[in-house]
Amino acid sequence: MHMADLLNAPGTVVALVGATDEPWKYGNRIFHRLSAKGITVLPVNRSRATVAGQTAYSSLADLPQRPDIVNVVVPPEEGPGIVREVAELGWDHVWFQPGAESAEARRVARELGIEVLEACTMVIAARRSA
Repeated sequence: MHMADLLNAPGTVVALVGATDEPWKYGNRIFHRLSAKGITVLPVNRSRATVAGQTAYSSLADLPQRPDIVNVVVPPEEGPGIVREVAELGWDHVWFQPGAESAEARRVARELGIEVLEACTMVIAARRSA
């Protein structure tokens, strides 16, 4: 199943790297939009203990379960490390929000055999809600 199709699959779990309580940031908007759609969102943020009252995990390795989607909304320079962590965990794909992607993250993903999707989760989720 394609990553984008998972946004309508029952029981989908999304790890949101860069989830935050800061209302003006996309890590907040995406968290709330996906949660409102009934998707389980696991917030990943090494600087916060919680996001929207939920436990925030400092890394993907700390998650209590394997997510179906790793959605990344952090500065581009953090992307290559996230791709490496995805590979170390034995996962095979990562979804970058516009502005979080980088040529270096793409290069690392190619080298490690990680599938990359670069698209706005909120736009894809809205299209798949109809």
